[in-house]
Amino acid sequence: TILLYFCINTIQNMAEETFSDLGRVEAIAKLYEGTPYKPFESSWFETSGKAYVTQQSRTFIEGIDFDLVYFPLKHLGYKAVMVNLSDIYAMNGTPRQITVSLAISKRFGVEDLEELYAGMRLACEAHHVDIVGGDTTSSLTGLAISITAIGDAPKDKVVYRNGAHETDLICVSGNLGAAYMGLQLLEREKNVFMGESTNVQPDFAGKEYLLERQLKPEARGDIIRALAEADIKPTAMMDISDGLSSELMHICRQSGTGCRVYEEHIPLDYQTAVMAEEFNMNVSTCALNGGEDYELLFTVPIADHEKIEQMKDVKLIGHITKQDLGCALITRDG
Repeated sequence: TILLYFCINTIQNMAEETFSDLGRVEAIAKLYEGTPYKPFESSWFETSGKAYVTQQSRTFIEGIDFDLVYFPLKHLGYKAVMVNLSDIYAMNGTPRQITVSLAISKRFGVEDLEELYAGMRLACEAHHVDIVGGDTTSSLTGLAISITAIGDAPKDKVVYRNGAHETDLICVSGNLGAAYMGLQLLEREKNVFMGESTNVQPDFAGKEYLLERQLKPEARGDIIRALAEADIKPTAMMDISDGLSSELMHICRQSGTGCRVYEEHIPLDYQTAVMAEEFNMNVSTCALNGGEDYELLFTVPIADHEKIEQMKDVKLIGHITKQDLGCALITRDG
């Protein structure tokens, strides 16, 4: 009777508040309540008087984070590594090593895993990173990938998410929304393909850039190097994995500030705008909330304005305000 009551009570409690009800950010924060770990904050470990070491982990689950109907295994391996390296760069660090753990179902053969690892090695070679370990186990439901990236940085160069100040300038690298539109395109063509009895070929002509942004993103180590060469140290920084609006809210919340972002200054690629129109979507909404761009979002002191203006592939999109002014988007019509 006691055991039955415990099981029923546990199920009822679970039903009252689920992971999806809270949302990813709030749920993770709740899990780590009362522990020294601070989710969504940069965790660094001092190894000497001048250097810090950090590690960042990401997990990818088949059917949730990727769909093998349209995601080649080589591209998947490449992306899984790049996403982790991007986390290190977002702290102004240099990635050095990764570990790779896999859960594999029996439908995958040796050649499949060789393709996956070929993509991982390609990403590592591009950023001079070594694969130094990991683990492999069986799965009943498909493929799962967990990667931990290890990096370092001089103590005085580390950038956290909580350092933004009033009047700081808000900057982003590259352009936004392309990865999300690439995902929409892939999903549309998948639905067409799965619904046809004949051997229909997907139509991706002229949309290669969008596909590349979704299937083969690049960690922006080049921007980190350009900032160093220009003698600019961001006051706060994140990579854009969940969307510009979400990441900027993280920075403002942790820094105790507000912000103003100008819609007309959000960088967009022409193909992104065309595809958004084709899908009858608001392109600014795609850029703000689409995610998976893995561009860098950072703030800099206003004194660095001229330096930022001279940087290639970096766009000034707004500024930091007092906290009581809140976070707002200034639309094109004001």
